Order: sequence, then C-alpha cells, then structure tokens
Amino acid sequence: QVQLVESGGGLVQPGGSLRLSCAASGMIFSLNAMGWYRQAPGKQRDLVANITSGGSTNYADSVKGRFTISRDNGKNTVTLQMNSLKPEDTAVYYCNAEGLRYGLVGFTSWGQGTQVTVSS
Repeated sequence: QVQLVESGGGLVQPGGSLRLSCAASGMIFSLNAMGWYRQAPGKQRDLVANITSGGSTNYADSVKGRFTISRDNGKNTVTLQMNSLKPEDTAVYYCNAEGLRYGLVGFTSWGQGTQVTVSS
C-alpha cells in the first residue's frame, strides 16, 4: 500500500497564505503525478494543481498566479503554497499521487484531507 499524509491546513484571513505538504510512503517503485484536489461542501472534488515527476505543472484557472505546486522527488513529497487566499478557496484539500508499486502494479492514492478555511 501507499500512504499519503497531509499537513498544513487551517484558518486564515482573506489575502493570507498557507502551505500544504504531503508525504508519500510505502511500497513505492515510482511516483508519476502528484497533486492537490479540493472539495467544498455540496460540490464535487476538483483538481487544484498537479506536477509530474519531470516538474511539469498544471493549475486550475481559479488559482493560477496565486498557488504554486512543487515536489521533492527524493523525499516523495509535494507542497502547495497558497497565497492571496480568498473565501472561495475554503474547502477540504486532498493530496493525490499516482505511480507504480513494487511489482509494477499501478496505484492511485489519496490523503485523508485537510481543512482550509479562509474567513475574516
């Protein structure tokens, strides 16, 4: 199995910043894309940003220019730096990773989710 452990959520005022981190562990042969999704109450889970092992990134239009995703391939970690936060960024944020386990079995794993609340 592959486990993802997230940290860094919380309450912040509009215009503030937060950093989310996620560490992958377990029987990992290779990690391909890692990323962050979010789900607000009553809404579907949507992609926020993802990054490939080669460093190519993809962002939702709503966060472009405000959020930055990065990863450390040696440590199997991914980080989401969130700046200029808005109330509409409030959601549960989920880490996601796709890759191969030992035995070359593909996997998709999710973290447990971390709450981000943007409010004055």
